[in-house]
Amino acid sequence: MIAVSLTSCSDDDENSPVAQPDLRTKIDYARITPTTPYKALFLDAKGDTTVDLTTGNNRYRMFQALNYYMGSPVRDTKTADAATMKNMFANTGNSFVDVPTLKITGASLNTSGISLKEKTASSKTAAEITAANAYLEASFAALAEASKSVSAEASKGAAGKAGTYLLDKNGIEHAQIIQKGLIGALQLDYISNVLLVKGLEADNKSLVSGKKYTALEQNWDEAYGLLTLNPVYLIGSTDATRGTSESFIGSYIWEYNKANYAKIHPAFVTGRAAIVNNDAATLKTQATFIRTEMERAIAMAALGYLGKWKSGTTDAARAHAMGEGLGFIYSLRYCAVNGADAAFSDAILAGLLQSPNGFWDLTPEKINAASAAITAKFKL
Repeated sequence: MIAVSLTSCSDDDENSPVAQPDLRTKIDYARITPTTPYKALFLDAKGDTTVDLTTGNNRYRMFQALNYYMGSPVRDTKTADAATMKNMFANTGNSFVDVPTLKITGASLNTSGISLKEKTASSKTAAEITAANAYLEASFAALAEASKSVSAEASKGAAGKAGTYLLDKNGIEHAQIIQKGLIGALQLDYISNVLLVKGLEADNKSLVSGKKYTALEQNWDEAYGLLTLNPVYLIGSTDATRGTSESFIGSYIWEYNKANYAKIHPAFVTGRAAIVNNDAATLKTQATFIRTEMERAIAMAALGYLGKWKSGTTDAARAHAMGEGLGFIYSLRYCAVNGADAAFSDAILAGLLQSPNGFWDLTPEKINAASAAITAKFKL
């Protein structure tokens, strides 16, 4: 009789799933303001933060450290070493050193277990990843070669300095090619095309072993940490004045997306709250907004620097503008929301540079053709 009583439950009872309790207490979106610090709302039942920005911030600082090293030829009148830059990119050979002005501790980066290279072009195919790495490493070598002429004056066919900018013999400023290339291949691609796409499918029901966050929470936090080191991104900014110290894509979003830069921080906080609330629709809305506005900033920056070539009054100003512009045009290949790809990016680069003397052979017609292609593709 006991056995019968235990097995005589209804089909409905057998098929009813056990309710999954929410991991967190839901957050009222009305609590979020433009100045809500990123970590402020996200606490566990014990009152401990569930936000860990370490991984994102460490990659950001690696980017800062590499960028600082690339400035050493002009800043210190010295040659740069391609192997050192390659090691910094891959985080090998204990290549990072302290940079007190940037609050960089070399040992922390050397032992972090992460690198820039492992996430560069990481949304792409294996062949495209290989091509991206080769592109950047070729630019390391080109910068190092140009740095041997840092005491000379740049001219057509001769590397050297134009003003305060180091150019190769074709007038290309490789420090800008690398920096802007990594803005696209690392920051834009990894944040926008990985963490805010496939990364949103990560588990949000249980904590990562030994941690206070879920895998989904960590993906979103890593994206924010790779954008900025600040608790409130661009707090106090106006269209005329950037309110926080930002580098890389975080700076260019403010400079080239005046319409929506102030909405990026609330979107990140709202998306993080949506993760807490298990609100997939709101999470996707915030992710799509961030992705779209980052891409707009990249495209507008590319256009902006093409325009600065036309308005430049010296070779130094024009070469610097073109170095930045070329780097951003390269990065357009990572603008997946707008359907841009390597073929689109490479065609524009070829139209600008397929001539014996590179920068020195540029014409207004070449600039106008590049600008028209970008404007049409991004509907600007």
